[in-house]
Amino acid sequence: QRRVREAVVSTQSTGTDLNTYCGWKLVGFKKAIMEFQLSRLDLMTVGSTSMKSMKVLPNPPGKKMAQRIAVGDHNGVLTCFQMKRSETVIDFKTLPGTKVERLELGGAVGSLQEKIFISSGSEVRGFTKRGKQFLMFETNLSDTIKSMFVSGPNLHITGQYIYNMYHNCQDTHFYLSCDKINDMIGIPGSGKEIFPVLGCQDRVLRVLCDSELLYEAEVPGSPEALSLFDVMSGFGHNNLIYGTKDGIIGLCTVNKDNPCHRWEIANSNNLGGITAVETYDVNNDGVSELIIARDDGTVEVYSITEGQPKLITSKNVSESITSIGAGLITSAAHPDVVVSTYPGHVISLTSEVKSHVAQNIISPSAKTKLDDLKKDIEDLKRQVLSEREKYQKSAGSDSAISAVVKFHVNDKFTLNPVDANYLLSIEIQMPIENVLLQCDVPIDLLDVERNSAVVSHSACDPEDKNYLLATYRCQANTTRLDVKVRSIEGQYGTLQVYITPRIQPKTCQLRQYQIKPLSLHRRTHIIDGERPMNILKLSGSFSLGEVHSWIGYCIPEVPDKCPSGDTITMFFQVHSWTLNWSATTDKDQLSSDQITSALFPFSRT
Repeated sequence: QRRVREAVVSTQSTGTDLNTYCGWKLVGFKKAIMEFQLSRLDLMTVGSTSMKSMKVLPNPPGKKMAQRIAVGDHNGVLTCFQMKRSETVIDFKTLPGTKVERLELGGAVGSLQEKIFISSGSEVRGFTKRGKQFLMFETNLSDTIKSMFVSGPNLHITGQYIYNMYHNCQDTHFYLSCDKINDMIGIPGSGKEIFPVLGCQDRVLRVLCDSELLYEAEVPGSPEALSLFDVMSGFGHNNLIYGTKDGIIGLCTVNKDNPCHRWEIANSNNLGGITAVETYDVNNDGVSELIIARDDGTVEVYSITEGQPKLITSKNVSESITSIGAGLITSAAHPDVVVSTYPGHVISLTSEVKSHVAQNIISPSAKTKLDDLKKDIEDLKRQVLSEREKYQKSAGSDSAISAVVKFHVNDKFTLNPVDANYLLSIEIQMPIENVLLQCDVPIDLLDVERNSAVVSHSACDPEDKNYLLATYRCQANTTRLDVKVRSIEGQYGTLQVYITPRIQPKTCQLRQYQIKPLSLHRRTHIIDGERPMNILKLSGSFSLGEVHSWIGYCIPEVPDKCPSGDTITMFFQVHSWTLNWSATTDKDQLSSDQITSALFPFSRT
């Protein structure tokens, strides 16, 4: 309405026809969308980071200045910094400790949310933006805190299956989920009421009120990232954006009674899974855009036009993204998108014109610092060479003991139901030298477009249960490798992956991935009840837990923990076929429109 009034006033004052004026504005709007690009600028390097372990601290209302960034890493270090005159200035940095799993912002209700809360193990600590610690709270959670959010005096945390709410550090509410909790967020209700929403592994959003489950909202994938949709986007405050493990984005209105699904964005380009979601006005048009981060390093910005999302730009940083934010980072005039990656890089994707960003003007002070850094690098190279020579001399001694270098592996083995294959993603903080794959069942290795590694296959003897032996030799400075694997339903076994980094002394880590008999099946909540089915019934003296372990052995996405209750019902799908499983004590039933799916679980027990 404001823009319509501006158009009418402008046409009346200039005598321009309204249709002509709107045509000019439309051309200018399209041109602005086409010219909107993101340019990369590396801000800082920290240790490896976990999901949602970075936040952009907000500015006071009405002030436009460089915003601070807080990030926690696997070394247990919390770093808060900002950009001043194109240089990184650290406000404070804590001492190393237990790995930081999650970072959230909080504060008094109605005030600026600028207090920093981090979780390490089962402990929560709070810091001011100046670095003063004001809270150290040891929860009674036996598991590591996986997700967290703060609402005034209320602290909401989750482990793998458990949700707890603490009011002024007193345990107040509790809920036990029947499947793993991937993420959590709070939806504001009327007054001070907050409805926690749990994104669970079984493709369900569980909406809670205190310790009770209000209802379950089914989504098309396993929700990995949840975020509130900004009010500036034109929607209400109770709208939830979710991103799934297989790359689907959706908007759902959550209230006290029932959910309302508004729209979904399919992963038509087979990009990575969603790791973080944010909303911010990054192109200064007065309306918030939707910003999506994926585990393959892709950042996407969507505009919301007539209630529907439209992609306006994207950027790939070539590293798995763990957190995303937006704000005035490098300039008070141009908003930036800022991301943290798994290897520990904090990167700004600025919306400034490239000619201003990439200018080669170096101040005298910056030139002096650059020369000093080059000298330090040369000194470090000489020290590394000297220590390496000492190690080579001592390695031949009988009394010398080599120290095994420990490194963390960020890996995923995700089913792509459209192409009927699995995507194996391996990422470490240091460069990868080679990756060896060995499997005791027949599988096919498929090409990945962004994969630059050279693969070589070795001869195998199937009689020794060795069907695959392949080595991927990676290029220099490669920290991530993606491999597509296609299995055959009915063939089950183990895929073993040996990861060797480019470090001295040589060491490797082993990762194992189970290929289940019905490996292409996935959980679903929508079935056709009128379709004719093949039904197999089984009765006997067995417990519900035993039947659950049988099904979990054969089909993916079955919870590790047996659900509570006297009855279990789950639905699975592969292509257009469905498999329905229901079980009680001493009774079990499988029904499917494909007879082999119904028979296979019991043919192997």
